[in-house]
Amino acid sequence: MKASLKARYDTDKSAAGATLVVNAGDVKIRASMTDATVVNGPSLNGLALAVEKPGFFIVDYNVPKKDFRFQFMNTIRVSEKPLNLTYIHSIGDKRTILDGTLVFDSANKVSANHVLGSANFKLKYNYVHEGVTTFEPSYDVARNSWDFAVSRKFFGEDVFRASYQTPNKALGLDWSRNSKLNGSFKISASLNLAEELKVPKLSAESTWDFEM
Repeated sequence: MKASLKARYDTDKSAAGATLVVNAGDVKIRASMTDATVVNGPSLNGLALAVEKPGFFIVDYNVPKKDFRFQFMNTIRVSEKPLNLTYIHSIGDKRTILDGTLVFDSANKVSANHVLGSANFKLKYNYVHEGVTTFEPSYDVARNSWDFAVSRKFFGEDVFRASYQTPNKALGLDWSRNSKLNGSFKISASLNLAEELKVPKLSAESTWDFEM
């Protein structure tokens, strides 16, 4: 079994959560909860259950909302290039998402995301330069707008990422670390350049994984 604990702090609130994963052959059974599950006595708030076969399917069940979410994954080859396909359907909001990623090589891939029955369609290009710097321009067809992101690895475990969303003029900065020995954390700052009072929003989250 594997367990993980996650804590998150925002400038206006803080939250915590826990996840327990049990391996049953090639299938994983996962249970997760938030602080809302235990605050003011045990409850179903924030409780979620999932069954996953990595690379094939995930079935999520939101206990308080009694809502199922199905996700199926498959990979086909197009001109000898792998095309990773994902189908996601949420029963509660009756929304279906199709996502595909065509991998040209280790440095170049193109992704497309579409919500069926809507004009929501996004395209993203991912380019990795020398294995450490990643450029991610993306285009939102519905908004007719571009978003940009660039990230760079340092010391093998640290990643610095900057992003900019053109529709709302939002600038984001992230520093994250993923360590098998010391756990992982992420510190984020966001700033809306369209606001007259430009005050950045800060958040931090940490995750610790345990083998049981």
